[in-house]
Amino acid sequence: MRNSTRGDVDPFIVMDVMEAARTAEEAGRHIIHMEVGQPGTPAPAVARDALAHAMQDQPLGYTVALGLPALRARIARLYGEWYGVDLDPARVVVTPGSSGAFILAFTTLFDAGDRVGIGAPGYPSYRQILKALDLSPVMIETAVENRFQPVPGDLAGLDLAGLMVASPANPSGTMLGRAEMAALMDAAADQGAAFISDEIYHGIEYEAKAVSALEINDACYVINSFSKYFSMTGWRIGWMVVPPDHVRRVERLAQNLFICPSHASQIAALAAMDGGDELRDNMAVYTKNRQLMLDGLPKAGFDRIAPPDGAFYVYADVSHMTDDSRAFCAEILDQAGVAVTPGLDFDAARGAGTIRFSYARATADITEGLARLERFMRQTGRL
Repeated sequence: MRNSTRGDVDPFIVMDVMEAARTAEEAGRHIIHMEVGQPGTPAPAVARDALAHAMQDQPLGYTVALGLPALRARIARLYGEWYGVDLDPARVVVTPGSSGAFILAFTTLFDAGDRVGIGAPGYPSYRQILKALDLSPVMIETAVENRFQPVPGDLAGLDLAGLMVASPANPSGTMLGRAEMAALMDAAADQGAAFISDEIYHGIEYEAKAVSALEINDACYVINSFSKYFSMTGWRIGWMVVPPDHVRRVERLAQNLFICPSHASQIAALAAMDGGDELRDNMAVYTKNRQLMLDGLPKAGFDRIAPPDGAFYVYADVSHMTDDSRAFCAEILDQAGVAVTPGLDFDAARGAGTIRFSYARATADITEGLARLERFMRQTGRL
């Protein structure tokens, strides 16, 4: 049977690492998971309770395509609470995870062949979704001195139809300040490029609050998710904020592509936004884990790192140890029982010399993982 070239996308390597780790666990090994960007905590108790009650007395059928009005209103209120932005709930689109938001954003904004700039290193699915939609991802090789974030000068001569940024970023955890974000938005506008801000790690910040693009200009798309801060990865529920005159175009696409987001997940998400103490407790764990990583990784020989501003990752330069990060990560999994992600997922050009550590799991796991890494590095003569 014939195949579409849209399926000719690269694998998501971290998912392959997860599968290798699962296979090892199935064989009886205890694996420490530092590969996947997934909280080790469940959805807040109030979210689980809300869904349990709804399942008793609601059919949980289709909702309107843009999402439950109550959830859209609560998301809009969040922008007032977090950023001081007065947001019209009509501009909020509830989506099947941030992945659904990426698909809606890309199909609303761009035509086949359009060039969309994304920073490298960066979340790999950006470029793969763009490719699958017959769009052209333009990799912007960001510099260490710019903390792996694009700067206006990087856009010169690229002839972009769109620019996507992430702050906090995956895999680096770095953030754009208000001035840096504004400068990029202006630079994109100067060449007629749409601006998309991936803000799914907002709420997971350490020394400064992340800046939302909506604080600067309404002429942008903002994407967020309940997966990270609200600890709801498997629930597949996210949202997008779009300019007022784009809502109906997005709605028509959402109706046809997805019908609606999961009703059950929307009910849980609405309650999760009032998770309060439980969400703050999760942040306390990430904060403690971050410090453990910053102290422990150099002791294990991974000393070419920078403190992340947000999210729950440390991106390490290991180019002095290997020129094959995928093989190196496989060796770490096999010999140390620690799953980590090769940088090739995030940067095809330079990722053979980098790896990403996630510290989203329980503190006990992070402590054990660091001990295993140090032992592995000593036993293999790398330390």
